[in-house]
Amino acid sequence: MKSLFAISWLTLHEHLAWISAASLAFRFPAMVLSALAVFGTGLLAAEAFGATAGLAAAGFLAACPGFFHHAHLACFDAPIAALWVLVAWAHLRALRLRTVGSYLVLGIAYGLALETKHNAWILPAVLVPHGLLFGCRAANGKPVFPWALIAPYVVGPFVFVALWPWLWHDTWARMQAYAAFHLHHDYYNIEFLGRNVFAPPAPLAYLPVIVAATVPTTMILAAFFGTLAPRDWVVRDTFSPRVRTTADASLLVFCVLAVGASFGPFFLPNTPVFGGYKHWLQAYPFAAILAGRGASVAIDGLAVRVRTPFRNGARVVGVVLAVLGPAMVTVHAHPFGIAPYVPAIGGMRGGARLGLNRQFWGYTTQNVASVLAELPPHGRVFVHDTAWDAWVALQAEGRVRADLQATFTPQDADMALVQHELHMNEVDHSIWVAFDTASPVAVLTHDGVPYVSVYRRRR
Repeated sequence: MKSLFAISWLTLHEHLAWISAASLAFRFPAMVLSALAVFGTGLLAAEAFGATAGLAAAGFLAACPGFFHHAHLACFDAPIAALWVLVAWAHLRALRLRTVGSYLVLGIAYGLALETKHNAWILPAVLVPHGLLFGCRAANGKPVFPWALIAPYVVGPFVFVALWPWLWHDTWARMQAYAAFHLHHDYYNIEFLGRNVFAPPAPLAYLPVIVAATVPTTMILAAFFGTLAPRDWVVRDTFSPRVRTTADASLLVFCVLAVGASFGPFFLPNTPVFGGYKHWLQAYPFAAILAGRGASVAIDGLAVRVRTPFRNGARVVGVVLAVLGPAMVTVHAHPFGIAPYVPAIGGMRGGARLGLNRQFWGYTTQNVASVLAELPPHGRVFVHDTAWDAWVALQAEGRVRADLQATFTPQDADMALVQHELHMNEVDHSIWVAFDTASPVAVLTHDGVPYVSVYRRRR
């Protein structure tokens, strides 16, 4: 993904000037892959469970606020979700075709997933049990060797090394360094239920609470229903020609395994949670497929009982209504999609009352640019948790006045930002002492919840 970000910036921004903002050019490949993830999710669901399920699955994923937010960032979380979808497609195809070409495609897909993010290390926990369940017998019932269980781990590592020139020299030592980087990653602070979580172990309730608080409740309920609904509830109808009276058990089991494998590590004592829900984002396409199946069972069941010549249109309306709630949550959360707390817990205010995280590396700084613009020329700003490269990019793209000077202590600043996080509460006090005031000149809020406070030095 780093290579794609760089290539996009170099070609679409620097050379062709098709994208005027450098940051958008960097983010563009993740957007493309995220769109393909939505398409692939819908395709998998439609092939197994019918067109209604496919439309609903694609809609649920696109309207999931956490996925939507990360789909627009130059980072790896939405792309690895897309690669999990690609590997799922290649794996299911290899089990069906049993050809050398299909095994090679599966191996390449897994290699690309390894190249994208270390979440690919979890995939064997999905591929191996699923392959043993569905890949050891041919259509006639005779036992066959499951070559699909071998291909990813033979071809994949070669793709991984071939696409990363850093590994071409001192390969084994650098592979160890790569693994050590992730196995001994630096920790970040994150707020959970009013408590600052830093190093493991994380609270066992962390993942269930964050999923319930950030994934639209409609999608969660539909996913549970889609997982548990009996096969004979799937409706036979001409609108879903691939669906008969039984659903595709293979995809159903794959999705359950994918969600379980993605969630499972966060119940272990040594797994950090500093990135919040983005760490298990690859589960969401498969949860969306399960939700699509659940919505399809309900919508198709109603549609065939409605005496109208517009059954297919009624299905489309049903899908729209099913994903409307999640879409409204996503729209309402923007541009604070890193903390998209759902109405079931009281929205943004509910998240604040529960003491859940709302900031990460000062991504809200540009939202107070109009306040910073009140400073005189070359005014100095304490940028608090804003990443330095982000500040430089904001100025380069005209999102923040280019003449303003960033400082890293309140004592040197004319204005000071506070990005509200639990572990940074002392920053307010430092500013009060340095500025001789405890009253901010502006507070950025969403649904009444403060995200950034701006202080100005008394003259």
